[in-house]
Amino acid sequence: MTTSGEPRASGPDGLMAWPDLLERPRPTPSATVSYGTDPLQIVDLWLPQGEGPHPVVLMVHGGCWQTDIADRTIMNWIAEDLRRRGFAVWNIDYRGVDRPGGGYPGTFLDAAAAADALRDHAGRYRLDPTRLVAVGHSAGGHLALWLAARPRLPQGSPLRTRDPLPIAGIVSLGGLPDLEEAARAPGSGCGTEVIGRLTGGRFEDTSVPRLAPIGARQVLINGDQDKIIPTAYAEAYAGPMRAAGDTVRVRMIDRTGHVELVAPETSAWAAAVEEIEGLMD
Repeated sequence: MTTSGEPRASGPDGLMAWPDLLERPRPTPSATVSYGTDPLQIVDLWLPQGEGPHPVVLMVHGGCWQTDIADRTIMNWIAEDLRRRGFAVWNIDYRGVDRPGGGYPGTFLDAAAAADALRDHAGRYRLDPTRLVAVGHSAGGHLALWLAARPRLPQGSPLRTRDPLPIAGIVSLGGLPDLEEAARAPGSGCGTEVIGRLTGGRFEDTSVPRLAPIGARQVLINGDQDKIIPTAYAEAYAGPMRAAGDTVRVRMIDRTGHVELVAPETSAWAAAVEEIEGLMD
């Protein structure tokens, strides 16, 4: 941060660049939990002060579903901010499409297993899974929405698992909510090739609009100046989801790119906190 309290923005366009976030001291979680045998099948847990049971934010990182681009630690700064506000944070990791076992179905099954592990550990860590909001950034925005849609997965899908964790509210931060739309547009931010590797061309159980209505309240927060994820994706997703019966809100934040969405001192993150608190009610 600068001395004025504004976020440091070193980009030539006056927006934050990734070093502005990643080169600052990185907060550390309270505990790390494994949900499988792979080194990436882990969750970082951030516990607030107090006896609990604590409301929980289930957090999903982005990085175009590629581990080489990002892992869960890119979310540490906003996780720490939420911990200070009294929320527990269940910050999941998963095998990206660039790792053995990732892609279809592994990336999805990892995200599902990581989410369901929250319920398994709720008693030990005094978590309240009935007060839960999923928050995802970029590609993680897609996975957060998909996790809420899991009860709608078609019979026979390899992605179906028994008794998925209920998620009643989601905040997508600069997400790619509609994989089919992103797969049609070369300027998707992640590119069409990686979506092909993620889905294998199967959209019936990977793209959220195919599963509508998902029955959860959804908020999409995007930066007006985001050069990674096209801003048109938000309303293009929201319209059909609303028509199917879902509650979807879109908030566009001015003077905001992609990094500001996960930097705790920004107006974009203030909007996200406001929405998280509202969805907990």
